[in-house]
Amino acid sequence: MAFNLWGTPDEARPLSPGIRRMLASLLGVDASRVRRVAAADIRLSDPRLSAEDIAALGAFVGPDHVTCDRDQRMPRARGKSSLDLLEWREGGVVSAPDAVVAPGTEDEVLALLEWASAEGVAVVPFGGGTSVVGGLTPLDGGFRGVISLDLARFDAVEDVDPVSGLVTLGAGLSGPHAEMLLAEHGLQLGHFPQSFPYATIGGFAVTRSSGQNSAGYGRFDDMVRELTVVTPRGVIHPGRQAPATAAGPDLREVFMGSEGTFGVVTRVRVRVHPIPETKRYEAFTFRTFDAGVEALRAVEQQGTGPTVIRLSDEIESSVNLTSTDRIGEASHAPEGCLCITVFEGTPAHAASRHRETREVLLAHGGESAGEGPARAWEEGRFGAPVLRDSLLDGGALCETLETATDWSNVPRLKRAVGEALAEGLTGSGTAALVMCHVSHVYPTGCSLYFTVVAAQNGTPVEQWRAVKTAVTGAIVDNGGTVTHHHAVGTDHMPFMGREIGELGVEILRGIKRTLDPAGILNPGKLFDARG
Repeated sequence: MAFNLWGTPDEARPLSPGIRRMLASLLGVDASRVRRVAAADIRLSDPRLSAEDIAALGAFVGPDHVTCDRDQRMPRARGKSSLDLLEWREGGVVSAPDAVVAPGTEDEVLALLEWASAEGVAVVPFGGGTSVVGGLTPLDGGFRGVISLDLARFDAVEDVDPVSGLVTLGAGLSGPHAEMLLAEHGLQLGHFPQSFPYATIGGFAVTRSSGQNSAGYGRFDDMVRELTVVTPRGVIHPGRQAPATAAGPDLREVFMGSEGTFGVVTRVRVRVHPIPETKRYEAFTFRTFDAGVEALRAVEQQGTGPTVIRLSDEIESSVNLTSTDRIGEASHAPEGCLCITVFEGTPAHAASRHRETREVLLAHGGESAGEGPARAWEEGRFGAPVLRDSLLDGGALCETLETATDWSNVPRLKRAVGEALAEGLTGSGTAALVMCHVSHVYPTGCSLYFTVVAAQNGTPVEQWRAVKTAVTGAIVDNGGTVTHHHAVGTDHMPFMGREIGELGVEILRGIKRTLDPAGILNPGKLFDARG
């Protein structure tokens, strides 16, 4: 990806006439002027590591795998949240890692971590660079420098076991690369978060990623059988012994969701399945969001087994956000709330699950909209983040946030978050378009995923940071989790004490002290390690 975009320049999507009209009429945004600082004018922090430091790093990994080049430091300086992307557009000095190092073995990673612990240099693991919560910001934690530890050389598929349905994937493999290599064995992981085109296997694990097929295949942490983790104290392989065990707490849970603060994940052994023989699609509409939520609850609690099931609220449906080629075109928007379903598997199994799910949705007031909207969603499902680049360039503020709660609490939480977003942005001087959908379901509850578009006012970074803080507080106050699948990073770290309790934070600090005594691994993320 380009350092200041979600995707590549070739993927750029100019704002359509329909989107421009919507921005002008609803938000007063004139998107005709592009707001972007040229790459040559970007100012990075100066490298702080000495020539002796670089030589020492080169001795561990080879001189060709360590660099202080600007073009390598720049894309590892920030992730892909709107705050990150806006910072590139404001023209100030952007802090960047002092060097980029790409080890190729666990021994090399261990040597780097031991050196960094002894020399007082922070280490930020880097996979695909898609964090949207500040997880990649190169905070030095008071150390004399920061290294970006790139995992791109961990890119193999190993130990394929089609009988058990297991395979070991290098942590640096991107989602598409992993699926391409698995396809040679007739296998599929089937994990498709919106970051899929660029995010990596290791990133999926350490952020507890949840993909769009989660209704059928579960979250990524459900798929993980074993991890290979390099810590400053040594290498550990949690989950190696058996598919299930009663031998104490599951140590995989220590590292899944740890965001690189406890160790560097280099390999992940995961559950896979044969490539589905067929797919079936159908979309439905519901008169209200609450009616659709009740229908999704019935589907999940009855266990009818869709691979994908998601529900957009009235505003998201009317804007046509599920079909990125037709956003803002009211003539193509469905009436009511749009529900997408997809079913994968053998022809007979997909048909039976489709039939049973369909019966439940129709019994709860759903009306079939045919397969067209579901196919359109699948074709364009990775396109929305690219469109955000053009919105930011055009003077609009566009961001997403997500949470999860019990079914009984969905109306309360959705209302509270919507009100906090609207009030916060109105207070910053702009109207707001707030949209929501359910995209991950469980027997006891579901996720709520919000997309907000407003006008940039004043300093956009500070504008959104203030709103996000207020909204996160509203989430916690109204029974939601601070994050369902985006992770914690820096954005949600101030709320971790309210999420897991101060004793829970102290437990994390104890793990940190044991595995990373010097505190060099991704400082300033997930929780306050200082105590």
